[in-house]
Amino acid sequence: MFADSFIYIFKQFILIFLDVISFAFLARALLSLFDPTGESRLSAFLYTLTEPIIMPVRVLCERMNWFQGIPIDIPFSLTWFLLLLAQILLIFL
Repeated sequence: MFADSFIYIFKQFILIFLDVISFAFLARALLSLFDPTGESRLSAFLYTLTEPIIMPVRVLCERMNWFQGIPIDIPFSLTWFLLLLAQILLIFL
């Protein structure tokens, strides 16, 4: 009984965390349209919040020479997709 409650609470905590991070990704993507230089304080905050999550995917793409020379930030999009996939999987567990 206690284990089931703990797992449920932990699952909900992870889902809320993924929701917040997904929102930060969306905000960063939208803000990049209005502040492409990223000089605002909000841009810096969102970069600080999301970049540690993106960094492993970015490093993997650079080491494998994937997506070199493409003007779109593919590691950002790929990480966002992986976060959404993790949310979906957790919802159905």
